[in-house]
Amino acid sequence: MNKTFLAMDIGSSNIKVVIAKHNLDYSINILGTSTKQSEGINKGVISNIELASKCIQEAVLLAKRNTTEYIDTTVVSISGAYTKSFRSEGSVNIPNGLITENEINQVLQMALYNATIVPEYEVVHVVPISFKIDDTVDVENPLDMNGSRLEVSVYIVTAKKTSLTNIKSTLKSAGILVNNFVLDGYATAISVLDEQQKKFGATVINIGSTSTQIVCYKGNSLIFNDFISFGSNHITNDLSVMVHTPLQAAEKIKTEYGNLLKDKNDEELSIKKVRVPRIGDEQSSSEVSLEYIKTIIHARVEEILFLIKTKLNTSGINENLGAGIVITGGICELNGLKELASLVFDKMPIKISNPVNIKNGHISFEEPNMATIVGLVLFSLDTNRNFELDSNKNLVKKIQKEKVVSLGDDNHKIHKAHIEKTDIKNVKISRDGSDSLPKIEKNKKGQGMVLKFWNKMSEWF
Repeated sequence: MNKTFLAMDIGSSNIKVVIAKHNLDYSINILGTSTKQSEGINKGVISNIELASKCIQEAVLLAKRNTTEYIDTTVVSISGAYTKSFRSEGSVNIPNGLITENEINQVLQMALYNATIVPEYEVVHVVPISFKIDDTVDVENPLDMNGSRLEVSVYIVTAKKTSLTNIKSTLKSAGILVNNFVLDGYATAISVLDEQQKKFGATVINIGSTSTQIVCYKGNSLIFNDFISFGSNHITNDLSVMVHTPLQAAEKIKTEYGNLLKDKNDEELSIKKVRVPRIGDEQSSSEVSLEYIKTIIHARVEEILFLIKTKLNTSGINENLGAGIVITGGICELNGLKELASLVFDKMPIKISNPVNIKNGHISFEEPNMATIVGLVLFSLDTNRNFELDSNKNLVKKIQKEKVVSLGDDNHKIHKAHIEKTDIKNVKISRDGSDSLPKIEKNKKGQGMVLKFWNKMSEWF
C-alpha cells in the first residue's frame, strides 16, 4: 500500500517537516515542506512541552498547506543525547532449509532478546551488522538463501523512555501520533554517504546548532554512535562574550567574517577591524580586530573537532573507517573547515558533504542543515533498504514494487495498481490459448465496477 507519511526533524534551532509518498514509478514525491524556528527544545531535548507543541503544530500546518493527502504514518528524529548503544548476537535453526522474512525476523528478535536492555531505556533500532549461514562468511542479505542455521550480529540503539514520552506528549498536544523514531545521526548517514563510503566505512559528523552527532557507518549498518553537547551556537556565544556584542550581531559576524584559514594576504587586506554594536547599549559601537574574531572562531571549532577525535579514539572504531570522515551541518559554511579537520584527524580523508537532493517543486535539499530530514525521507521510502527492527520492534523490509500482471499477449499489460483500485476480490486470471480476454471471478457487490472496468479494457485492446 502506498502510504503518505510525515517526517519531522526536531532540532534545537529549527523544526523541519516533510510530507511525502511514492509516485507510481516509485520515485519519491514531496507533497509539502516547512521549516519553523524552534522553541521549547534544547540540545534535541524537549524543555517546554507547551512551546514545543505550538511550534510543531505550526510547522505541520505549513507543510500541509499544499496537500490534502491523509497522513498515514509519522517518523520523528531523536537526538543521540539520550541514547545508549551496544551489540548483540542471535541465531535460529531453519527447519525447512529456506530462509524467508519470517526467519530473518526471528533471528533479529532473538538478538534483541539476548541483549541486556536497561529498564529506563527503550529500543529504537536493531540494525544487522552481518548475517552468517551455517558458519559461512558474512552474508549481506540472507533472504531466499538455503541453510540449516542463521546467525546475526546486530547494533542496538536504545533511548531514555522519559525523553521519548516527552516527545510523544508534545506531538500529541499538536494532534500528531508518532509511529516511529529514528536516530538523527543514522538518518544523516543515510542521506550523505555514497555507496563507496558505506562499503569501506565512514564517520559522519553532523555539527548542529547546540550539539554534534557522531555516527560510524559500514556496509549497511551503524557500528557506533555518540554525541557531544557543543555546536555552532557555541561559536556565536563565544563571540558575543569576548567582543561584548549581542548574539544577533555575533551571528552576523560569524557568518560574514568566519574563516579558519590563515590567509597570506590578511596583512594586505583593507578590512582589519570590524565595527560591532555594544551589548547593553546598541546605539554605540566599538572596533574589533578581524584577526581576534578569527582566533575566537578557530579555537571553538578546533575544540569541537578534538572532542570528536577523543570519542572516536576511545571507541577503537577508527580501523573500520577506510573512507575517512564526512562532515555536514550548518557549520560547513565556515571557510577552512576541511583543512582544519584534516590537521586534527591526522591527515585522515575529510569530505564536506551535502545530502542527496530529492527533486521537488518546493525547496532544495542540497544544504548541509537538511541532512537529517532528507535521511528520514530516505529511511521511510528507500526501496533498497536492508532488514532491521524499528522502534516498534517490527521488521522493516524492502518496499516491494507492485508487480505487472500480463493480460493476453505480452504487449497487453496492466499495472497491479489498476486492479487494486477496483472492487474485485479473489481475482483469477486464466488463458485458454485464444485472443479473448481472460476470465475472472467477480463478487456481486462489485459487479457494476467490474463491468465498467472490463469495458474500458476492451476499448484499450
